[in-house]
Amino acid sequence: MKIVILGAGAVGSTLASLLSQENDLVVVDHNSSELHRLEEEADIKTLLGGASYPNILVNAGIQEADMVVAVTGSDETNIVSCMIAKVLNKSIKTIARVREISYLKGKTKEAMDSGEIPVDIHISPEQLITEHIQGLIEIPGSLQVMEFGQGKLNLVAVRAVEGGPMIGHEIGDLKKHMPKIDSRVAAIFRKGESITPLGSTVIEANDEVFFISKKGEASKVVNEMRKKEEPYKNIIIAGGGKIGARLAKRIEDNHRVKIIESSNERAKRLSEKLESSIVLEGNVCDKNLLYDENVENTDVFAAVTNDDEANVMSCLLAKEMGAHKTVALINNPAYVDLVQTKGIDIAIAPSQITIGTFLAEIEGKDVVRVHSLRKGAAEAIEAIAQESKTGKPSSIGKELGEISLPEGVTIGALIRDNKGMIAHDHVHLRENDHVILFLTDKSAIKQVKETFAPK
Repeated sequence: MKIVILGAGAVGSTLASLLSQENDLVVVDHNSSELHRLEEEADIKTLLGGASYPNILVNAGIQEADMVVAVTGSDETNIVSCMIAKVLNKSIKTIARVREISYLKGKTKEAMDSGEIPVDIHISPEQLITEHIQGLIEIPGSLQVMEFGQGKLNLVAVRAVEGGPMIGHEIGDLKKHMPKIDSRVAAIFRKGESITPLGSTVIEANDEVFFISKKGEASKVVNEMRKKEEPYKNIIIAGGGKIGARLAKRIEDNHRVKIIESSNERAKRLSEKLESSIVLEGNVCDKNLLYDENVENTDVFAAVTNDDEANVMSCLLAKEMGAHKTVALINNPAYVDLVQTKGIDIAIAPSQITIGTFLAEIEGKDVVRVHSLRKGAAEAIEAIAQESKTGKPSSIGKELGEISLPEGVTIGALIRDNKGMIAHDHVHLRENDHVILFLTDKSAIKQVKETFAPK
């Protein structure tokens, strides 16, 4: 596939690195140093210039391209680039990152959905990040929460902790511990290395365990891997921008929410927009303010300002003062591992949250959803099982336990007739089943697609 990526920022660079092995790529940006870095690190073709300029798009090969992905720092540039791309190549698929909420509602959204504004797929990072943090709040003790089947199933990552009921026990004992809960361990990472989960695999403290369960049952599985945590109630959100405002709005009905915002004007708007959340005007790193607001009794302190330094420092301060869990938004992916070992419980890189949505669109109609995991090294996907149209061997009708899968690939669950089912070896695969798979090696996705949707 020939793909033109517009923008060499965190998302554009990550996408280019992930896709460069199996696709013909060109990355366009006006920043020569970013392009040079991509050329050096991943041997990717680049082009210096404005992403929305017709002559630059022509030079990038837009007229022969199958897809254009516009992820520059400007919504307007991304939208205009897609419009120009469609003029130059009517059959091209256009995907744009769009941050501004006003573009995603009312007549503008209708125009995008209808094709009047020729953006085939628009992706909102702020919405994805908000949903991600909400999942962490709703499932105490989780490291990452992903949805499949429109929310019917959850894939959850949890760090196993000494004292958890399952520590020192085999995975097969999970059913004995929770006879009424159906779940499946999809992968285990121990000391950074993946372990294929078998019924006889013993869970150890510090294992990173990925499991899949039906929505609403994930917390019970998490509590088997660590000491039980009560539902989170008291939440402080540091930063009242797009993410902070959305998060407060989504959780204020079931949580006691305080939101700290430095801008007087924005704080006033938030107080008018939010119903039960308390809006505080002040500096998120103000120790006296945090003390006055009883940060020591806070279940989750989520720092989501646009300033990485403010997010890190406010989380470190809140943790030192007694906050139970701290979550920091870190725009520079290189800092994520560094800060997570220094007193911040969960560091979130927006590019890693966003990337899976782009990958799902790029993989085609047989893949409904992709979640990029562990900095892109692993993936969880939702693929649609199809009969072969060319006489190739098909997996349809086979028991799941009989299906030959690449090493490091496990089936976690199925979506059938709009219902979620945990995968068991004796279940027969049917056409149009949505298969939830975990890939510890993302390069196996091509073989997985051939297994479930042979061309």
